[in-house]
Amino acid sequence: MTRLLARYAECIFWMGRYVERAENLARILDVQETFSRDSRGAHDWGTVLDINADRARFGERYGAPTAQAVLRYYVLDRENPNSLVSDIWGARENARTLRPLITTEMWVQLNVFYNRVLRLGVNDLAEERLSRLCSQIKDGCDAHFGITAGTLYRDEAWTFYELGRSIECADQTTRLLDAKLIAAAKRQDDDVVADASYWTALLRSAAGYQAFRRRHPRGVTQEKVTLFMLCDPSFPRSVAHHLSSIEEHLHLLRRQYGLKAANRAIEHLDGMFDDVDPMKVSKIIASGTVHQLDDFIQRSLIELTAILGRSFFGWPVEDPSREPAQAA
Repeated sequence: MTRLLARYAECIFWMGRYVERAENLARILDVQETFSRDSRGAHDWGTVLDINADRARFGERYGAPTAQAVLRYYVLDRENPNSLVSDIWGARENARTLRPLITTEMWVQLNVFYNRVLRLGVNDLAEERLSRLCSQIKDGCDAHFGITAGTLYRDEAWTFYELGRSIECADQTTRLLDAKLIAAAKRQDDDVVADASYWTALLRSAAGYQAFRRRHPRGVTQEKVTLFMLCDPSFPRSVAHHLSSIEEHLHLLRRQYGLKAANRAIEHLDGMFDDVDPMKVSKIIASGTVHQLDDFIQRSLIELTAILGRSFFGWPVEDPSREPAQAA
């Protein structure tokens, strides 16, 4: 049995979260450009701000959410903690601290990836280049995940890395679903074809269209998509799938590595499984209160992160939450 320093556990937890966040953002920007055009050819780029709860902060600096302004904010703006350049920088800085722990292949790939992102400029945000840019970001993130899976030693470090990725992806799924549901409620048309196209765009944002079609060969409706993204344990980006992954790795910490501090997080997680029970979620969809459910899941994941921080990372007990350390 190995012994992992608390600062290493925190760094690898956030390294996984940052790369996962960047990959999700690249998918959202790509699909927003491709699918989110209204009948006049405009783009509702405010939806991207809603996903990240950034409308107020963005408005103070950029004003109206035009395509160019939102893309600049989420790709190049180093003052935006949710931008691609900030996410990859955060992952790299944590990797720098982890040099004695991670593999050389992991460090080299992430370092090269970061320097490639640093070279991005305004010209790369042009409409004809955006899809290629997003593909490069997704490829870089996928390369990181693949190299990590293929080279990182399977001890506590791997467990904390997977915990970070699972919490981040579950959070991003609820944010994406919530923003799209709010935007859908504001739509004026009742066109069934347009409605199906709208929910197809949501599924593609979560890389879930093909998986959804295997579960539902016909029909794309709001209820089916919501249940799929929240409750389907076989879809690797669903909330239910990631809660199961979190549970597995928490039990691994307790059972294999003797870290009894995982008990508090396991108790908290037990209460979250009921929130993604399909029968309960179906009733919530019928009542039109999915937004409240998404918000509750997000707050529960924040609290779970805080519990892990207090249990394993040395966070003060009185601190209910904490911004992720980019260079612990």
